[in-house]
Amino acid sequence: MAKAFNLSDFDNEAARNPFPTYRMLREHDPVHRNADGSYFLTRYDDVVQSFRHPAMSSDKKIAFKPRFGDGPLYTHHTTSLVFNDPPIHTRVRKLLAAAFTPRKLAELEPVVERVIDDLLDKLEAMGDFEIIEDYALALPTQVISDMLGVPEEQRHLLRGYSNLILGALDPVVAPAELRAGEGAVVEFEEMLNELIAKRRENPRGSQIGEVLAALIFGEVDGERLSPVELVQNCIFLLNAGHETTANLIGNSVDMLLQASDQLQRLQDDPELIRSAIEESLRYQSPLQIGNRKAMEDVVFGETTIPAGSFIHCCIAAANRDPAQFDDPENVDISRNPNRQIAFGLGKHICMGNTLGRIEGRVAIGKFIDRFPNLKRNGTSQLSPRVRFRGFDKLPVSVT
Repeated sequence: MAKAFNLSDFDNEAARNPFPTYRMLREHDPVHRNADGSYFLTRYDDVVQSFRHPAMSSDKKIAFKPRFGDGPLYTHHTTSLVFNDPPIHTRVRKLLAAAFTPRKLAELEPVVERVIDDLLDKLEAMGDFEIIEDYALALPTQVISDMLGVPEEQRHLLRGYSNLILGALDPVVAPAELRAGEGAVVEFEEMLNELIAKRRENPRGSQIGEVLAALIFGEVDGERLSPVELVQNCIFLLNAGHETTANLIGNSVDMLLQASDQLQRLQDDPELIRSAIEESLRYQSPLQIGNRKAMEDVVFGETTIPAGSFIHCCIAAANRDPAQFDDPENVDISRNPNRQIAFGLGKHICMGNTLGRIEGRVAIGKFIDRFPNLKRNGTSQLSPRVRFRGFDKLPVSVT
């Protein structure tokens, strides 16, 4: 059965609960060869090796050409930080780091807390609500929009753009979905070009926590981001900055509702919030699958993956590997050690991981403190996407 697995055949139901399939592969075919010649890794040590090995490439200029042609999706995904190798990756990452300096993060934490307090006040008045739209999405959307100066009246567009652009990365994408993704990139570009032009005219007009001017005017070794790099990486930051955190918050609430004893532990001991967030990242990783290309023959266990092969690195499976984690299918909010790899490793580790952890920690900690009677209130709906795990709907009651 493990040999018959093919990532491209994953249907919506399998995508919503992939963990039994990943466990089967990890136990019986951990370096699995797909029908298209790509490989699927499920063991923790193998996924870690794939992220750290110097012969592994993240550049997708060749891989994305058959799918995206020369269109807007190709321009976006091959220009954004995550799908480039050094020296381009190194230079762009240093320039984007202006958004995540310790000083900027220190400025952002009170902004995060203020946004959360305002959202919780609104939720308290509602009693019953849908936590994804009303909280999990609202928080990071406001924070990342503040960072890049997106006006209030345009922020409602971000989720739709993000779903279409990131959805184009799934193993199988319909032509209509690709066309919609291209339209989303074009509209996103128009929005950001306008914001960038305004900030160029008024570089000192930034609000607290805004980083757009730093991205426009920042220099490393006398170089700035090119106009294309600037726009496409702002799109990347907006997508990554709200998608991953929204999924982390929603997945954390779901995890605690599944494991009610752990919810009670956290309510009894709020100091466990940091390790609870790490456990959520392990248990339901927002990014489920990363990708690399082997630039030379690389050995994983007893299998040699030949040069030129495309590799799917299953973070979700690695984070439930019993060789690394005791009792991995169950939730333990005090798990220690917990070397989960939800944000990746090596030179491509997510540069927003500190901000994401801050948002998750404050959002969940304040939420369960404000609403001790949290419970489900209807049917939740998981997104059917394979590469990302998160909820489209998660209705709850707090009365």
